[in-house]
Amino acid sequence: MTQVIVLNGGSSSGKSGIVRCLQAVLPDPWLALGTDTLVEAMPASMQVSDGGIEFAPDGSVLVGPAFRAVEGAWIEGVAAMARAGARVIVDEVFLGGTDSQRRWRNALGGLGVLWVGVRCDAAVAAGREVARGDRTVGMAASQADVVHRGVTYDLEVDTTRTEAMECARTIAARVE
Repeated sequence: MTQVIVLNGGSSSGKSGIVRCLQAVLPDPWLALGTDTLVEAMPASMQVSDGGIEFAPDGSVLVGPAFRAVEGAWIEGVAAMARAGARVIVDEVFLGGTDSQRRWRNALGGLGVLWVGVRCDAAVAAGREVARGDRTVGMAASQADVVHRGVTYDLEVDTTRTEAMECARTIAARVE
C-alpha cells in the first residue's frame, strides 16, 4: 500500500499544482508537505546565517549544517506521520540528487513509497518562475536537471506540455 508519494522536481516544475490535483483525485485524504513548508517554518535567522539556507541572486541555493540538521528532523517527522497512519505527498527539490534521495529513503524505510520525478523544460519552468513572482529568478533553470541526477523513480511525468491534472491522474493510477 502506498503511504507516501515523493514528488521531486526543480523550482516551478509544477509539483505544487500536481499535489493539489492529487489531493482532489485520490480517494483518501492525503497531507501535502514540501520543502517550501519546511523553509517557511524556519526562523528568519536561518536564511541569513552561513549554516542555514541561502537563496543566492543567481538562483542557486546554498545549504549549511544547521539547515541539514533541521531538515533531517523534518524528514524523520514526515516519516513518523506516515507510520502513524497519515498518507503524505512530499513536494521536494533534491538539490543533492542521489544524496537527497538517500536521506529520504533511509527515513521512509519500510513504508510504501511511490517515487515520482516531475520534469519540465528549463525554459518553460523559467517562464513560470517569472510569472509567479515569488522565486529568485534563475532557480528554475539551475534546478531543472540537477535535481534528477542519480535519482531513481517509479514514475516520471513532464509538465512542459501536460497539465497538472493529467499528471496527477497518471500518478494516482500507480497508487496502491
